[in-house]
Amino acid sequence: MKPDFFWKKSMMQPSQPSTLGYTLRRMVFFTLVALTSLIALGLMVSVFQTNGLSPMELLLLALYTILFSWICVSFWTAFMGFWVILFGRDRWAISRQPPDTAPDPAVVSPRTAILMPIYNEDSERVFAGLRAIHQSLATTGQLDDFHFFILSDTRDPDVWVEEELRWQDLVRALDGKGRIFYRNRPENTSRKSGNLEDFCTRWGNQYRYMIVLDADSIMQGETLVEMVRLMELHPRVALIQTPPVPVNRTSLFARILQFASSLYGRMFTAGLNYWQLGESNYWGHNAIIRIQPFLDHCGLPKLPGREPFGGEILSHDFVEAALLRRAGWEVWLAYDLEGSYEEIPPTLIDYAKRDRRWCQGNLQHLRLAFSRGFNALSRLHFLMGVMSYAASPLWLLFLIATGVEAFIQTQQEQVYFFGENWMPVWPVSFAVEMTTVLLVTLTMLFLPKLLALLLLLKERRLRQAYGGMPGATLSVMLETVFSVLTAPVLMLFQTKFVLAILMRKAVGWPPQQRGDHQTGFAEAAMAHGGQTLLGVVAGTLSYLYVPAFFWWFTPVLLGLGLAIPVSMLSSSMALGRGAQRLNLFMTPEETEPPMVLRDLDRYLQDSEPTLPVLRQATSSRFMQALIDPYVNALHRSLLPEREPPGKRRRHYLEGLVQQLEEDGPDSLSPQQKRELIADPETLLRLHAWFWSRTPNLVST
Repeated sequence: MKPDFFWKKSMMQPSQPSTLGYTLRRMVFFTLVALTSLIALGLMVSVFQTNGLSPMELLLLALYTILFSWICVSFWTAFMGFWVILFGRDRWAISRQPPDTAPDPAVVSPRTAILMPIYNEDSERVFAGLRAIHQSLATTGQLDDFHFFILSDTRDPDVWVEEELRWQDLVRALDGKGRIFYRNRPENTSRKSGNLEDFCTRWGNQYRYMIVLDADSIMQGETLVEMVRLMELHPRVALIQTPPVPVNRTSLFARILQFASSLYGRMFTAGLNYWQLGESNYWGHNAIIRIQPFLDHCGLPKLPGREPFGGEILSHDFVEAALLRRAGWEVWLAYDLEGSYEEIPPTLIDYAKRDRRWCQGNLQHLRLAFSRGFNALSRLHFLMGVMSYAASPLWLLFLIATGVEAFIQTQQEQVYFFGENWMPVWPVSFAVEMTTVLLVTLTMLFLPKLLALLLLLKERRLRQAYGGMPGATLSVMLETVFSVLTAPVLMLFQTKFVLAILMRKAVGWPPQQRGDHQTGFAEAAMAHGGQTLLGVVAGTLSYLYVPAFFWWFTPVLLGLGLAIPVSMLSSSMALGRGAQRLNLFMTPEETEPPMVLRDLDRYLQDSEPTLPVLRQATSSRFMQALIDPYVNALHRSLLPEREPPGKRRRHYLEGLVQQLEEDGPDSLSPQQKRELIADPETLLRLHAWFWSRTPNLVST
């Protein structure tokens, strides 16, 4: 891969269709965003400029303009998606585009690599998912056109050995020799992007396409085959992103998010495709990529400076899409391509932790937005990624500034908040303007939910899949209440993350907690205690000094005050199952699960695969790799070839061997254990030592 992609222009410039219709679509969209923002800003200015604009009023106007414009982009995207779905599929969607070249039936289908990058993941879930995808592909009759690669960056020695055993078990069960491959990288260089780069440089020339999955991704075989077919019909296209639908979670929190993403998401993705067209984005997984242009143009160098804004690019997917666009290739969002699924964090705290990882990568995009060579839409994608996290501290600043301004107004002759009115009482001449601004803002926030609900009236089957119209309506109402309660909590989480990053506190890339589990009081209090205290302090100050503003501020205060119980209750799997029994937060994937999801559930519930059993003498997979002949031989066979260790390295390994022999495996850190089983000679020596010194281990 080329390390200097920011400054060198590509020699390969595939032609891109440029039509008047494409331009008109974007003109309509951005004109609507601009006009709506300007009208609201004009109404605000007409109120504030009565006695001239104070510094606080100027700050409020600036913040409101930025935040309202952000809301407008989301609203008009959803609105365009509403019209697309209401009147049928988009005629300019990638699935509806006429082929660039006529398909030749005599041409053999290209071979495609399905990649599963993993990092200290739940091995059982990973391999059950791959088995379900494999089975789904087999039913299409085109299994031979696909190869599977488990690209492991796992550092934990026990998880590493477990992955190898489950891979071998999968190969035996599916007769997958020569079709299902496993590799563990010696060094976790550049995280996931480096993992994919390693695949492309080693094996990419054997495949035309790669389909990138996440550890919790599931895709139907028909969807995978269709993605390849679309790429074959459109040789100017380098990447097609599918919209993954969240599935398979039990907790109340996750089921609410699954419902919201499923119901609202299809409208938003249709709207995104409406104005992005062939200049769409890449979300990092559940997408198909043409390997050669990816290899030619998507090398990611380290950014100048140190973390968090310098160093390795963390959110690589946005950047890779921009680089492909910069080289003249098309990137599409196949909004109408179904059969693409993922799993989401099960609790509010886990959801925030995932946000913390993404926040640093997205804020890095601020400097990329002004780098040379990217087109306007790619720059907009970068800025939208930044704004998805910067919006939280801006909202917090807006709320603080509003409270300060309300206090200032109460100290003057003109009073905006008084009595027991829950809404601000504006001067008579400006009541219409301010009421209009308020209503427009609330409409833009909540109307998309109503539009998504109205779309269910169009199709009876889909309406029933969401639990019927009464169940779907009640679910939308409850989801709205839940989002209002959790919005202040997420705002403070993200504000904290942004401030930490601005203070140059890098986050790293820890593994995710993916399985369902319940949040205990201690964990909730630790995560939300400060937020609750802040809510109590802010509520007390507003009640004492601006009493009427206290009631205006109630939704935010209520969310902060209830953060601990809401976080605990929403993590409950019992409440999630109870909501399901009441027909709430249902999704089509839950009402009528596709075969690939049923297979996944079946493989997860099946008895333990035929792996070597852990016995008392071998209490971990690490020890099993040292003692069990089968596990030892399998592990050694999968180790990459490497140069013989130097003198210093041999002394280091010798010290670890002696520490293991004298003090036992518990004295070693996970990294030290990995060092021992990563060297084939040391591994063989320890295997012989255990068998020669401990005869009773033969029975294991």
